[in-house]
Amino acid sequence: MRFTNCTTLQVSGLKHINSPRNHVTLFYCNGVNIAHIHIIAPQTSPNTDGIEIGYSTSIQILDSTIETGDDCVAINGGTSNVNITQVACGPGHGISIGSLGLNGAHDEVQGINVNSCSFKGTQNGVRIKTWQGGSGFARKISFSDITLIAADNPIIIDQFYCNGKVCQTTKASAVKVSDVRYTRIRGTTICKKATINISCSSTVPCTNIILNNINITSVAPKQPPFTRCVNAHAIVHLTEPPVKC
Repeated sequence: MRFTNCTTLQVSGLKHINSPRNHVTLFYCNGVNIAHIHIIAPQTSPNTDGIEIGYSTSIQILDSTIETGDDCVAINGGTSNVNITQVACGPGHGISIGSLGLNGAHDEVQGINVNSCSFKGTQNGVRIKTWQGGSGFARKISFSDITLIAADNPIIIDQFYCNGKVCQTTKASAVKVSDVRYTRIRGTTICKKATINISCSSTVPCTNIILNNINITSVAPKQPPFTRCVNAHAIVHLTEPPVKC
């Protein structure tokens, strides 16, 4: 279901099952309210994003359940002022901002608030991903009151995203990531990789990253949670596992 150039759109009470690709797509929309929808696809189904957003503003996504094989919600370039509240994700790849900056693109995302959401058995939790060589920004982003249940990769900023391929990681330009706040994020991880992974460019480092009141424990035997922070200017308070930035 694709909506393009819509203003004051309301989508509510729908159930989407086994779309061959994205279930709901919003492009060039302004003033959208999506609530009480249920999206279902197999965990192994590729490119079955629940809700994909691009070049849109003033979007509300409320009280919904999204079970897919890809992103629960994907927020692409040109998007601003998005509020995602009380959305249950899982399985799938979590909530992603990006990827941004593919093939040197200039992308801008700002004013994103993800609040009171849960991630059960997801491949990722809350993620920002950008390609090397792009430009633009992802800023004024907040993730708060997040519940994790055996989720992998709970918190990620990845300025070296390459979609599983081998890519050049020494390009001078990058999408600037700044003013990102993580508050009251709690739960468990299966901890295959870093529980908190903030990997930023040496030429365009991440700035004003705030991590406050975070407690994530591992449910994987003999795999304690650990963190990674590279080229980021961060303020860290009451965070477990500890983060050194």
